[in-house]
Amino acid sequence: MNSAAEAVEGNINGGKAKADLPLGKMILLGIMAGAFIALGGAASNVAVHDIANVGVARLVAGTIFPVGLMLIVLVGGELFTGNCMIMMAVLDKKTTVAKMCRNLVVVYLSNLVGGLIIDTLIFFSGQLNYTNGALGAYSIKVAYGKAMIAPGAAVASGILCNVLVCVAILAAAAARDVAGKIFAVFFPILAFVVCGFEHCVANMFYIPVGMMAATNPAYVAKAEELYGMTAEQCASITVAQSLQNFIPVTIGNIIGGAVFVGVMCFLIYRKDWNAKK
Repeated sequence: MNSAAEAVEGNINGGKAKADLPLGKMILLGIMAGAFIALGGAASNVAVHDIANVGVARLVAGTIFPVGLMLIVLVGGELFTGNCMIMMAVLDKKTTVAKMCRNLVVVYLSNLVGGLIIDTLIFFSGQLNYTNGALGAYSIKVAYGKAMIAPGAAVASGILCNVLVCVAILAAAAARDVAGKIFAVFFPILAFVVCGFEHCVANMFYIPVGMMAATNPAYVAKAEELYGMTAEQCASITVAQSLQNFIPVTIGNIIGGAVFVGVMCFLIYRKDWNAKK
């Protein structure tokens, strides 16, 4: 395996390359990454929607959800949360703040497009009918819980989430073979899912698919039957309400990736502590 310092060096060089990507390629890679993360979310929802025990459900979801980041690491894609580590390339003077911000804005919106494509396909595929509509009801419940999260909790949860996501990406960069990269991604992402931390790109699947499910009266009725949710609660999952999740979670993800991982790793592995002041 590569050392941690070598992984950080590779990420710095990769950050420069990411910041310099042509706009069209950046958009396509962002859409692909958003779709991969959404597919991981869709698969984990199917696996856990009928499991009553929260701990068991999260453990099962945690074993499946990492496939999204695995696909990005092995096949390619531009993921907003991981790209917060471009901060290291900025600190190393390999790129500029303006280029980093351009990448993050474009990739964020492209991830959203990729997530919405999978949301729409899942909704019209009939998958939410599983277990007599229980998967649709579960999707509503998850979206409602995320949309109603307190802003402070969302920021803190977002920080914790992206620390684990960015560490997973760095660990994958340290591995030199495919099996090593898969294991390096698997365990940190398993931890973030089990802990229930908030990931803005994953929420680009979970919240919109729940909003779509809430337009189906059968799923709403099932949500009332299984979870005691009222029709008014289901209808309250709106685009405006979802911003209560997306804005603070995104802020938390940026802090977690850019500061808690990016700045820290730069100071540890790249700063010359012996340089004369």
